[in-house]
Amino acid sequence: MDNFRNIGLIGRLGSKSVIDTLKQLIRFLDDRGLNVILDQSIAEVMPGHGQQVCKQKMMGEICDLAIVVGGDGSLLGAARSLAQSKIPVLGINRGNLGFLTDIPPQDFEDKLIQVLSGRYTVDSRFLLDVEIKRNGEPIAEMTALNDCVIHPGKATRMIQFELYVEGQFVYTQRSDGLIVSTPTGSTAYALSAGGPIMHPKIDALVLVPMFPHTLSSRPIVVDGNSELKMVISEDNKTYPAISCDGQLNLSLAPGDSITIRKKSQKLKLLHPQDYDFYRTCREKLGWSSKPGQQE
Repeated sequence: MDNFRNIGLIGRLGSKSVIDTLKQLIRFLDDRGLNVILDQSIAEVMPGHGQQVCKQKMMGEICDLAIVVGGDGSLLGAARSLAQSKIPVLGINRGNLGFLTDIPPQDFEDKLIQVLSGRYTVDSRFLLDVEIKRNGEPIAEMTALNDCVIHPGKATRMIQFELYVEGQFVYTQRSDGLIVSTPTGSTAYALSAGGPIMHPKIDALVLVPMFPHTLSSRPIVVDGNSELKMVISEDNKTYPAISCDGQLNLSLAPGDSITIRKKSQKLKLLHPQDYDFYRTCREKLGWSSKPGQQE
């Protein structure tokens, strides 16, 4: 356990089951003489915890490992906070699907013993840097692990925008928006919009139109190092919005440009040694569970 002496704990707020699992986790780690550091926001709803506390963004500076208890959304938020520090992250599922938080809560002790003893796999996931410009000047920067989505916001009218890949014009599109997804996000919103499932090791981005005004518009897969640029048409009648991982939102105006490129820092996601991406797909997406079995 020498590699992981200082362990940060992050939990989804507003869930009794998350608090219960965190309490079990603290006892488990204390019994093994490990130093526990609680995320400040979750510590505030756990009076009497008796542990060291820090802000989530600081965990990467003082911790050797961060454990997230919650759903995939909780891990997405943690990934954006911790990506700069390169701290490895492990997820215990107290949410719904659990593509990222893949350790079941009833099984966490056995799995965590494996990880703490060095029996784990490292999954490197890239994130996206998103820059929004208005009149040529930057007005916001955002980060995404799953996806960046241009959508109508509060309006119900279509958006018109231009798409460029590596400076080359692709098309002008009228649609409800566009999803730009990493392989990590391909099993999330992009999947429900008709995009492909991409293995996490693939270095690619998928662009999935949302209800395009032409039947010939289909998802496009491009190299992961591509620079993407979307420009909201000047004559667009509405003010659309942009969101990252469904958690960060910003209003856009006609003429705004959105540039998306791969972030230099990656998320180090840890899994127990028996982790299997395709098994996760079978379990979460209802695929047949045995060779030759038909649903």
